[in-house]
Amino acid sequence: MNPREHAAATLACVLAGDVVRTFGEVRLRVFGTSMAPSILPGDLISVQRAVESEVSSGEIVLYEREGRMFVHRVVGRAGSIEEAFADRGKSLLVTRGDRLLHNDAPVSPSELLGKVTSIERGNFQWQPAVCLTGWERTIVRLLRHSDQATYLYMRIAAFRQVGARHAVLLHGGACSAMTQLGGSSELRPAGGSVKCQV
Repeated sequence: MNPREHAAATLACVLAGDVVRTFGEVRLRVFGTSMAPSILPGDLISVQRAVESEVSSGEIVLYEREGRMFVHRVVGRAGSIEEAFADRGKSLLVTRGDRLLHNDAPVSPSELLGKVTSIERGNFQWQPAVCLTGWERTIVRLLRHSDQATYLYMRIAAFRQVGARHAVLLHGGACSAMTQLGGSSELRPAGGSVKCQV
């Protein structure tokens, strides 16, 4: 990413953070692979403003740190903050990308922007699960230890998404396509979004 693209991405992240703080909700397109297989590059996420006390272990949150945004799963809580007056006495969230080996630095309440309420991929939308299925845990173990496996998984996922679009057209309805993809409670066309590297 050249300096101009980096500045634009940073500005987009700041604006997206302001939108969720002001209006309570924002939609973002994801570019990273740290949450694979739960969230893939190109997915649209909807984020609802939330405070630390409204977030449970297993939920996926959006937080801002050093001009960047991260979408990771809450895996626990850490002790309270004593050094920051505004956050005194509140616990910290411990997060980690599903595909990553190590936890992130604890997330303070001032860094937390909200929690992910829905994920859209192609024409399919669903609520994020608070835990991974057995199959997803197996995939995660493989992806955590191999960038080549991650690359291959992303290619297969992109191919399946194209196949799902064709299945909707060929079968004449969304229900049969959703069943083939493992289920989804709602079908909704993807709309506009704020572009921000997450």
